[in-house]
Amino acid sequence: MSLKDQITEDMKTAMRAKDTERLGTIRLLLSALKQKEVDERVVLDDAMVVAIVDKLIKQRKDSIEAFEKAARQDLADKEKSELLVLQAYLPQRMSADEVLVEVKAIVATLAAELGRAAGPGDMGKVMGLVKAALAGKAEMSAVSAAVKTALAG
Repeated sequence: MSLKDQITEDMKTAMRAKDTERLGTIRLLLSALKQKEVDERVVLDDAMVVAIVDKLIKQRKDSIEAFEKAARQDLADKEKSELLVLQAYLPQRMSADEVLVEVKAIVATLAAELGRAAGPGDMGKVMGLVKAALAGKAEMSAVSAAVKTALAG
């Protein structure tokens, strides 16, 4: 069963259980998936679904931070509950150490291709390769920090 099918089944389950909070979040996710399919005229695979879930999670985290700064705990709590529902659809994330090992391997491969040591100026090239390799497997903020560390040392 694809991830999109699983999300649809979870929506039906939430409807039957009359779990309105979970249902609302799942509908929001399905709406974002449908929007992507319509806009780009594609059928989403699991990697694309994970990318959309990642984007929605990042939005929730940003909203939580903003609401807490504005002392709106009620809205922050709502965003946190949506965040928990969305996180269920992500695959197991890599640890910071695993990310660093992967990044160092990619940097070494790039350095071999370039015929020189990769430096901070190659950050864009490295991030492009790393994003493709680790999409959905790691949080991009951790990936960016690992790339900076690998290129500096």
